Amino acid sequence: MAKIALITGATAGIGEACAHVFAREGYNLILTGRRRERLESLASAINNQYNVEVAIASFDVRNRQAVIDNLNNLPDQWKKVDVLINNAGLSQGLDPIQNGDASDWDTMIDTNIKGLLYASRVVSNWMIENGYGHIINIGSIAGKEVYPNGNVYCATKHAVDALNKGMRLDLLPHGIKVTAVHPGAVETEFSEVRFKGDKDRAKKVYEGFEPLVAQDVAETIWFAASRPAHVNINELTVMPTAQAGATSIFRKNL
Repeated sequence: MAKIALITGATAGIGEACAHVFAREGYNLILTGRRRERLESLASAINNQYNVEVAIASFDVRNRQAVIDNLNNLPDQWKKVDVLINNAGLSQGLDPIQNGDASDWDTMIDTNIKGLLYASRVVSNWMIENGYGHIINIGSIAGKEVYPNGNVYCATKHAVDALNKGMRLDLLPHGIKVTAVHPGAVETEFSEVRFKGDKDRAKKVYEGFEPLVAQDVAETIWFAASRPAHVNINELTVMPTAQAGATSIFRKNL
């Protein structure tokens, strides 16, 4: 019987890349995200390319009841989840704390922390009942370092780092693996979302060096997920060669 991976935030970027990588490796997929049309398009592409089954569930991870209802309404055979990839996350704004937008703060806290908790609360209980499972939390170099004007986003990713460690301890008696993957600069929709659609400003983030792409992170996630049963990778930090820290990037010709 094929294994199952549940991926939150699967409509773009790292989540979408994970869907292709895990389908390539023979996993059936549960794909979740806010944009149903993108989920349907991705499911169709995967069905055409790989010999796997795909279920989709469209909801916003910030909505606790929607997370609970959509996941619990899946057929029982889809609750045999082997890998949960808590990928849904975002950044909003890049302002000093005194100028921060409270609605941006709420969006980041509700998505990056509470959304991860809501999905983990449901799926971890399935895994305990099943007697197996692996939760992979997508953090960030922002969860290891704080950079100017990153205040609340960095705080949410520091929370993910702490929650990852807490999950590892709490789920240890149940044999559930827990891993965090912390990427550095990855060229996805991330900066466009942060800058609220300003493509020119987003493009400047990656000027002068070669950033990671979503596939790089997805392959790292797959590496962690594919270790033998007795091996748990607690955390991995993956960076572009040109990036040594959150704000240490070597940019050529700039």
